[in-house]
Amino acid sequence: MTTHTTKTQGMSQQEKEYLWPDLPFDAWKDTLETLHMETQIVGKVALELHPFLNQWWEVAFAVTARGLETPLLPSPTGGAFQISFDFIDHNLAIVTSEGKKKALALMPRTVADFYQDFMTALAALGIQVKINTKPSEVEHPIPFEQDTTHRSYDPEYVNRWWRILVQVTKVFQQYRSHFRGKSSPINFFWGSFDLAETRFSGKPVAPPQEANQVIRFSEDAEQIACGFWPGGPKLHAPAFYSYTYPEPQGFKNATLRPAQAHYDASLGEFVLLYDDVRQSASPEQTLLEFFQSAYETGAKLAHWNVQELEQRQPHIQ
Repeated sequence: MTTHTTKTQGMSQQEKEYLWPDLPFDAWKDTLETLHMETQIVGKVALELHPFLNQWWEVAFAVTARGLETPLLPSPTGGAFQISFDFIDHNLAIVTSEGKKKALALMPRTVADFYQDFMTALAALGIQVKINTKPSEVEHPIPFEQDTTHRSYDPEYVNRWWRILVQVTKVFQQYRSHFRGKSSPINFFWGSFDLAETRFSGKPVAPPQEANQVIRFSEDAEQIACGFWPGGPKLHAPAFYSYTYPEPQGFKNATLRPAQAHYDASLGEFVLLYDDVRQSASPEQTLLEFFQSAYETGAKLAHWNVQELEQRQPHIQ
């Protein structure tokens, strides 16, 4: 497979470290948890207003050259609006198709204060929306309006995390380019706080028994997912992951590339630590190798018809 990912071999160490910065989990854990809640508040507006798309694609954010943004959302005023996180100047902008705009600073403050200020800004633009204020996919959730526990915001670490998302997005663009089957956009999911890309075989499957609503509509088809996660309660380090659903026989005992990739039984997926990628000679190539190796292994063991699902890239003059 021909690749066009950014080459870091010829860069200085300083340039490489800017693109793939150090992101120690403990150093920004409090900021991560606060930002997670703030993205959930914004994401739940998309959940309320955007029509449902398969696998919940409508609620996901896209990575931009400055941060993250929601899809275009229908407005109760008859127009539309969009919400953007800027992780360079550290603000949140709400812009409407009528030319109106409200902005909030991203700074240390409680989630409760952020929720109140954000909902007030929406109302000032004529956007009346009610969201479920209970956080999703987290342990010990605190309703947003009551959350005075999470109040941290370190702009340096937020910017580092976003720069990693940019680099991973570029690798994902290359990874997904030759797949002609159903393939997700490059989605940032605010519930699980990860950046992901998923391929589908085209065959439906039954979701896991006793699955919640999120899982019932996301795991109703054969799929191979890859992603980046900054860490959490089960893994106190940023990492890349991949899983095949349903998990085929022999998957957990497979050998993936690079050699540092390993199956984590507690997570039920293959994991490659971010530090192993960023410290490699070419992080882009190392990461692409992991994604491609995970796909090839999962597709082979699950008996996907890869000849029908893949295509050669056209030669662009």
